[in-house]
Amino acid sequence: MTADTAPVIISCGEPAGIGPEIAAAAWAAIGAQVPMVWMGDPRHLPAGTRYQVIDLPEEAAGICTKALPVLHHGFPNPATPGTPDPANAQGVIDVIAACVELVQSGDASALCTAPIHKKALIEGADFAYPGHTEYLAALSGGTTRAVMMLASDALRVVPATIHIALEEVPRILTPDLLRETIEITDHALRQQFGIAAPRIAIAGLNPHAGEGGAMGRQETDWIAALIGEMREAGFDLRGPLPADTMFHAAARRRYDAAIAMYHDQALIPIKTLDFDKGVNVTLGLPFIRTSPDHGTAFDIAGKGVATPASMIEAVKLAARMAHL
Repeated sequence: MTADTAPVIISCGEPAGIGPEIAAAAWAAIGAQVPMVWMGDPRHLPAGTRYQVIDLPEEAAGICTKALPVLHHGFPNPATPGTPDPANAQGVIDVIAACVELVQSGDASALCTAPIHKKALIEGADFAYPGHTEYLAALSGGTTRAVMMLASDALRVVPATIHIALEEVPRILTPDLLRETIEITDHALRQQFGIAAPRIAIAGLNPHAGEGGAMGRQETDWIAALIGEMREAGFDLRGPLPADTMFHAAARRRYDAAIAMYHDQALIPIKTLDFDKGVNVTLGLPFIRTSPDHGTAFDIAGKGVATPASMIEAVKLAARMAHL
């Protein structure tokens, strides 16, 4: 099977969350245009979902116009919306691993993961990873650092540091980490987004990018020097830029992706610009992985009100990246 014919595979995620319903809704919206297959227990899909169990991903292409193709992976129990079942935790983990195998073998073109609930996995299966991304990196061999990108039509942004306390950022943010983040981002923009000469904007860490050392010294002590060094090596970089002026429309036209220094500096602008359609893309893996930019939403699971917009965009982006 080639990348042109292999489907995007969607992992089931937490069965008690909104993952199964937004996957079914994504198929209903774009299944005729994007070959896809869902892996999980069909008992967890919303009542009335048109699905067909298949044996191999290659069978999905001929079915997608009529039904959601399903690679069956049985779970011990049905799902109760909003209430994760510890008995189902290992199944969630096993589905992710099985999906990665299919992508790495070429039987699927890309992986789109539905949201998981880390607490449920830890309590039910002693899950040993901080999150989805770290588990995927381990499954892929863990040879490179995985980097998170949030992408939409309005903005692509990469946080150099992610889920750590704000007071830890200056310690964790090092020249080596920022250099690696820039290199991985540049490579992904070229190889997975088809941008021949990526332009990358780099935010400063401090207000006003430090204002010459008056509001923090990281920019003057090493960030500017690192950017200059990497420019000389051929990277098209702008910065360090004040974060409060680099995300308006005119500024965004001057770069292809922005690198922010910490979680909220990256996520606030993209969630403000395009809350429903943002997509989480993992850079640095040897395969394509996207995900909706939201969680399990236990409070609305099973009520039929969850918007599938981010899942739809995640599947579409995964397919575009795979077929460049």
